[in-house]
Amino acid sequence: MQPVFDLTLYNERLESLFSRFQSVQKVGFTGNAYKPGLEGMERFSAMLGDPWKSYPCIHVAGTNGKGSVCSMLASSLAAGGVVRSATASKIGLYTSPHLLDFRERMKIVSADGYEMISRQEVWNFLNEYEPTLDGLSFFEITTGMALWWFARKGVDAAVIEVGLGGRLDSTNIITPVLSVVTSIGLDHCALLGSTRAAIACEKAGIFKAGVPAVVGVRDPETELSFKTVAFAMGTPLIFASDIAAFKGESELLARMDLTGPCQDINLHTVLTCIHQLSSSGGQWPAFAVPSTGNGIPADMAKAIEESGKRTGLWGRWQRICEAPETICDIGHNPPALKENFARIGELQAQGRNAIIVYGIMADKDLDGIAPLMPAGARYILAAPDNQRALPAEDLLQRLTQLRPDLDCQAADSVQSAVRQALDLAQDLPNPFIYIGGSTFVVAEALPLFNESTTI
Repeated sequence: MQPVFDLTLYNERLESLFSRFQSVQKVGFTGNAYKPGLEGMERFSAMLGDPWKSYPCIHVAGTNGKGSVCSMLASSLAAGGVVRSATASKIGLYTSPHLLDFRERMKIVSADGYEMISRQEVWNFLNEYEPTLDGLSFFEITTGMALWWFARKGVDAAVIEVGLGGRLDSTNIITPVLSVVTSIGLDHCALLGSTRAAIACEKAGIFKAGVPAVVGVRDPETELSFKTVAFAMGTPLIFASDIAAFKGESELLARMDLTGPCQDINLHTVLTCIHQLSSSGGQWPAFAVPSTGNGIPADMAKAIEESGKRTGLWGRWQRICEAPETICDIGHNPPALKENFARIGELQAQGRNAIIVYGIMADKDLDGIAPLMPAGARYILAAPDNQRALPAEDLLQRLTQLRPDLDCQAADSVQSAVRQALDLAQDLPNPFIYIGGSTFVVAEALPLFNESTTI
């Protein structure tokens, strides 16, 4: 019999879990936080009864855009109806990292919105399996919990986001009905490789024999990597960028609540995936999904339009305050920040006064990021409460050397930096605040804003 749920004991147990099994989110890819390889996860999954085998999965890898693509896929498939239901479905959604509550990693999306795994269900999982968790990483535990919960809830399908890379990632124990790779950029190079081609090989490690794979963009630096792995694995390979635009795609893009750079590529990748699923037969019955050149069904278009709201996806060029206009974004590597900073530059050219609250993890490529940072903005630098973070004074010193033209000052904390930004905005005409540089900066900033200002 399960012990009676107690919120105090629940919080104590979670704190113990976080202490015993440190997450990459807190300590980086060191020690026991990151365990490449599948052996431990395979054993854990087997002990859980390989729950992922009870529902079809879509597996999504990539440097940037994974969260948005996963969100749009889950939302659209929930609205479109797959596998068991003719009109709507329950779609499991597993993503990382979380911002405010680790339960954000595990959601079930329906046409009406989403639910996170409940505290009671986390409690039940830990009571049943905690004695068997020794030797696992935090990510392996949360992956197992998600796959287990999805099976218990009877999901019709699940969208599973890769944590890091692909080939050696804990999620790679699954055999999906579709593999997806969003974008390839230089990030986590010490673990994945120093070139985009090498990183593409690691991401393509999720390809499975006979399982179609959709890659967002065909480009000269990574194309051969994808083709080589696909040929070796016997994987049918589709480059979304080779597929013509769907009717109504540009109009849908303009209405989406997931805004920001590269969402056009993410949207086209998602529509290509849906088309592939609708025409593949097997576990996925044909349902009203566009073929190339046809329109997008109204229910799925509406679901994609509201993907952020329906799946609770935060921190993707998200407006969290109207006055002064404040945007947060979790982009943290050069490819993502290049797009974000370019967009800020466009706003500056329109007469907006930019205030940037910025922090960074110590292991990130500041040398590659600094040249991208827009001049003319006011920077308030802060370190989130995380042992991986680069201290604000150190960040100020390095930026002073790398970009002496920038107007920078350091704050004691993210909260202090946000308040300083809001105060400064009162003295500037047409102000615009951007909060970013790290998931952890955004996570600490979000609670300072009223929930009614978020999507």
